[in-house]
Amino acid sequence: MTIGKIDVTAAIQKVRDDLKKDKALSPALKASIELLITIINILLNQKNLNSRNSSKPPSQDPNRVNKTSKDRGIKRKKPGGQKGHKGSTLDPIAHPDEVKQIFIDKRTLPKGNYTHVGFQKHQVFDFKITRQVIEYQAEILEDETGVQWLASFPEGAKAVTQYGNGLKAHSVYMSQYQLIPGQRVADYFSNQMGIPLSKASVQNFNRLAFQKLEYFEEWAKKELLASPLNHADETGVNVDGKQFWFHLLSNKKVTLYQVDKKRGQEAMDRMGILPHFKGILCHDHWKPYYRYSCTHSLCGSHLLRELERAWEQDSQKWAKSLQELLTKINKKVQKTQRKKLSKKKCAYYQEKYRAILSEGEKECPLADENGKRGRTKQTTARNLLNRLRDFEDDTLRFMKESLVPFTNNLAENDLRMTKVQQKISGCFRSISGAKTFCLIRSYLLTCQKNNVDATTALKLLFEGKLPSFIT
Repeated sequence: MTIGKIDVTAAIQKVRDDLKKDKALSPALKASIELLITIINILLNQKNLNSRNSSKPPSQDPNRVNKTSKDRGIKRKKPGGQKGHKGSTLDPIAHPDEVKQIFIDKRTLPKGNYTHVGFQKHQVFDFKITRQVIEYQAEILEDETGVQWLASFPEGAKAVTQYGNGLKAHSVYMSQYQLIPGQRVADYFSNQMGIPLSKASVQNFNRLAFQKLEYFEEWAKKELLASPLNHADETGVNVDGKQFWFHLLSNKKVTLYQVDKKRGQEAMDRMGILPHFKGILCHDHWKPYYRYSCTHSLCGSHLLRELERAWEQDSQKWAKSLQELLTKINKKVQKTQRKKLSKKKCAYYQEKYRAILSEGEKECPLADENGKRGRTKQTTARNLLNRLRDFEDDTLRFMKESLVPFTNNLAENDLRMTKVQQKISGCFRSISGAKTFCLIRSYLLTCQKNNVDATTALKLLFEGKLPSFIT
């Protein structure tokens, strides 16, 4: 590791060599110096971690350098639509909502006879926010004895005044899909539509939607359990000032979140899917996932970042070589129609993979035990090397099975909006609010994956229905 013109790694190693040679130093002073060296290493490692060589998100990387097209190996194109690009435009419609005819003031024309031959049409597309109040009037009949009979009001109009399903759906859409805080949603209805609505009503609509999704949750769990490939991930969440966790399982058609106070196996067991799942699980090597007996596949993006760190901070040449190899294999896979390599190609790249790790064994040897009891702590680079060796099949599964992607990006993308929610609102006020968000967000994201827009999905939900793809 180099900072400015100083090779910090070499300087620290020199200090350690001098400590071994100097017999005059007391054991206490040597221990203190070793402690300081350890602290320096920790601080330097933290300083040099960024979104390219760790799991730190780009949004939290103040020194992030945006890659240009040249950096990515992409040929620079001129701004605007490219040759052959099919553009889109605003086409006029046959039946406008309102027609306004503009007539010529004939007093402004030269003297003469004029004949009307038609109109030239221009259309302006705009929108208006309006309140719609439907009044139901139930007939009252009275017989000769004075007994009155009242017609039945429809299900959605039992009270003297109440909010309609369309309004409820729109409120939940703004709150749970667009992530607008409850008070701002209430202000929107009051100020823009003239409909008095409180923050408590917004929360009540969210709870009502949550209650209507019981069948969806059961269906989603069955779909994920039967899926040949699922993606898994987890992220921290603040609930009333306490640390909780969002757990995610998803695939190309279904997304399901769960909030739990635990991060590991206990929480995953409560979700009720992984203990019985027998397909392929793609994840980032969070150890509790390996307690399940399914087939595993490791996220290539995470590995590339870890290899970048080993190369940048520890000067491990094998890490750079393996990073280049994994990237090359992925490009080869993407170019094939079957999205997997032949057995011959797999064997060839597997041999290259093992050869690089063998070089790594020489370049990054095991740490000396120094006569200490217990397990010897290894360097970060050595731990990565061990993991790549021990989990070779899971690392290279993407080149052997067409179903398996190189990355776990699908799960990371599904989790991204939960972090946006945290940035906007800061935290959930209660665990029930977090659970409500998880289930409604799961439903809306699943609908989106199945080409049902959020507005339609919520309207169906408040009408007591579900989209047709949910059977």
